[in-house]
Amino acid sequence: MNLKAVIVDDEALARNRLRKLLAAEPDVEIVGECGDGPAAIAFLRANAPDVVFLDVQMPEVDGFAVLRALQPDRLPVVVFVTAHDRHAVAAFEVHAVDYLLKPCTPERLHEAVVRARQVRAARDPAATAQQMADLLRTPRTGPLYLSRFAVKTGDRTLFLKVEEVDYIESAANYVVLHTKLENHVLRDTLSHLETRLPPKQFVRISRSLIVNLDRVKEIQPGIDGEHVAVLANDKQLIMTRGLREMQERLQYS
Repeated sequence: MNLKAVIVDDEALARNRLRKLLAAEPDVEIVGECGDGPAAIAFLRANAPDVVFLDVQMPEVDGFAVLRALQPDRLPVVVFVTAHDRHAVAAFEVHAVDYLLKPCTPERLHEAVVRARQVRAARDPAATAQQMADLLRTPRTGPLYLSRFAVKTGDRTLFLKVEEVDYIESAANYVVLHTKLENHVLRDTLSHLETRLPPKQFVRISRSLIVNLDRVKEIQPGIDGEHVAVLANDKQLIMTRGLREMQERLQYS
């Protein structure tokens, strides 16, 4: 039996690429394509595809909003498609069966199709509907902060808990996540990442550094009015900002 698939992406080139890759899968039948969130909602409400390849970041109505607009008992298997690693974390929080990073390879797409087929065959419709209903109806009372970093290592993706990071260092359009055992490079800017981190746990202490407050052992005076944050491993980080903010949070945390 063919796997009926829908492609949802606001970029025509991305839809075309995914359509060509899926054409190589002999048991996949593309039954629809949508270029925005409202069109996807209308199509998915009117049809019953087996799997949807759903772009995360779309204007006005994103992939998560699309799912929340559907009846849980009519949700297909979800494979999120994203240009950013950070969305992969949120994708798994909505119990997507898989996610694809743009531009995906034929091998990676095949893995997602195999997984979607397996989940479709094994899933308990009633249990899945209830699980998705509970999750999608949970109100979000504030900003959604990262709980894990999605870091690519070769053809794998490592999910690193934010509390495992000692400090984060800027490197142009990348950041370096420094942990106790090793470092990881993530494609993101420090300014953007600052808005996604739990503010009670992380403080920006300079133009190029964000520190995990749980790792700070003490603050020492430096030169020219600067201060130095000393971490539990005795690593010293020069502070040019955030002193009062750090002191208050350390005192009341």
